[in-house]
Amino acid sequence: MFLIAFFAMLAASVAYPSMPPGRQLYDLLGVPDTEYPVLGIPAATLVISVFNGVVYGIIAWLAFTLAHKARA
Repeated sequence: MFLIAFFAMLAASVAYPSMPPGRQLYDLLGVPDTEYPVLGIPAATLVISVFNGVVYGIIAWLAFTLAHKARA
C-alpha cells in the first residue's frame, strides 16, 4: 500500500511541485533551489516529490492498516 501511494504522489508532485507538505519540508532544510537536472527533472522538484511521496505513503499505509485491523 505504501509503494502505491508513494509512486502516485511522486508522479503527482513532479507535475505540481507546490503540493504541501513537500515544499514546506524542503524549505525547512534551508538549501537553495537549484535547476540542476536529475533524470531530466530539476533536483529541487525531485526532492519535494520524494518528500510528498513518503508523507502521503505513510498516511495511506497507516489508514490501510487501521482499516484492516478494524475489519478483523
